[in-house]
Amino acid sequence: MVNCWLMKSELDVYPYAQLVADGSTHWDGVRNYQARNMMRDAMKVGDFILFYHSNCKPPHVAGVARVCKEGYPDHTSWDASSKYHDPKSTADSPRWFMVDIEPVLELPEPVSLQSVRDNPACENMLLIRRGQRLSIQPVDEGDFDTILTMGGASRDAL
Repeated sequence: MVNCWLMKSELDVYPYAQLVADGSTHWDGVRNYQARNMMRDAMKVGDFILFYHSNCKPPHVAGVARVCKEGYPDHTSWDASSKYHDPKSTADSPRWFMVDIEPVLELPEPVSLQSVRDNPACENMLLIRRGQRLSIQPVDEGDFDTILTMGGASRDAL
């Protein structure tokens, strides 16, 4: 069974267009234990991801990606020159994990946060819950399909 997720990236840090240009990337630098656990334990190869641009106007879902490598230690955590360095994490005892993702589909129409809020079909999405700030979130399969439809796409395009 394929799971669905939402992953947030700031538009000026790593946009969906950069993922398309790169072909794939490792999702490093996550320093929240709940998000780490999802990457380490729950995200599987083939899972779909709504790629969300945060900290921009308007914030929006830009495209769909897919997990192409399951959770493995985030090597940036033990690199002293990295902005994601954590002295308590080592290669022998990693504290942080990451996954690799690849692009699948740029949405024909970006799906704004406001349009998600305004759609009653999305009322249970974690993205619009007050106080929900995780950069990685599970997404219900029905909500995933609703976002695809709002963006002018369908699973057939995946």
